[in-house]
Amino acid sequence: MKIGIPRALLYYRYAVLWDTFFRELGIETVLSPHTNKNLLDAGNYYAIDENCLSSKLYLGHVAALEGKCDKVFVPRVANYGKDGILCTRFEAIYDMCTNTFRSKDICFISCDVDIQQKKPENEAYIRLGMELGASRSEADAAWQKARTAWIQDQQKRIRNQEAALAADKIRVLVVGHSYNLYDEYIGKPILRGIERLDALPVCSDAVDLTQAQEDSRHICDNVPWIMSRELLGAIWKYHDKIDGIILITAFPCGPDSMINEMIIRRIKDRPILNLLLDSQDGSAGVETRLESFIDIIRFRKEATANAGKAI
Repeated sequence: MKIGIPRALLYYRYAVLWDTFFRELGIETVLSPHTNKNLLDAGNYYAIDENCLSSKLYLGHVAALEGKCDKVFVPRVANYGKDGILCTRFEAIYDMCTNTFRSKDICFISCDVDIQQKKPENEAYIRLGMELGASRSEADAAWQKARTAWIQDQQKRIRNQEAALAADKIRVLVVGHSYNLYDEYIGKPILRGIERLDALPVCSDAVDLTQAQEDSRHICDNVPWIMSRELLGAIWKYHDKIDGIILITAFPCGPDSMINEMIIRRIKDRPILNLLLDSQDGSAGVETRLESFIDIIRFRKEATANAGKAI
């Protein structure tokens, strides 16, 4: 059996976990291609206008897997408990895909994580493994190894970013969901653009996620969405180590539109650039805004240094 995995949404959070889990079960996986213009156009075709850009991309990635695998893995993640609410797209994406592609030659497989309905994460993956032909003990062992590999990978990413902060460069905290930050078509060009300007992009997801959720309360103590709290926690963690903040939002994300506005109002001592990503072609506008933003940070740092010398 060959399982297809769309290279979008939660893939960028759980890639190591999924790859390890299926490999431990002896199941081959195939990824959809990196996002490109054709894939985005396919997503726009299948999605309704009200879908956010990230959801549209997901549908494009699902479509790209038709005929390349036996089943497409689309997890349903509703929540991680009453304090772990996710955007409704993660709860609805499985139903959205099965309905959208009902006339296509695509079979789907899922795991259902919904702690409020007594469906914990470990049990969801164990049931998935058993559905794929493993025994309960085999599925549990695969889950344990996958979870450990994911934790270790996250810790490695945190260490690497902490080490990179030692560089004598302008440091910019790029605040956005991993599925936006690392998408080859919408997010990666921004990270590369920062690097081309001789600045260091500091990614908001390279944090201890549990600690970040707690740290978010220093900025706002009543944010319902777990991933939004992680972004706020990253700002709290890196605030004193960075020179500016870039907020990345995929239009028209509801949670981000609220959280970003709150960040802009409450974080007053760092310059902030709000980049709204949509389906439009061309990157010249983003590049120009990045150049201006880095210049502003550079001028501020030079002015501060000169003022210190004058004293």
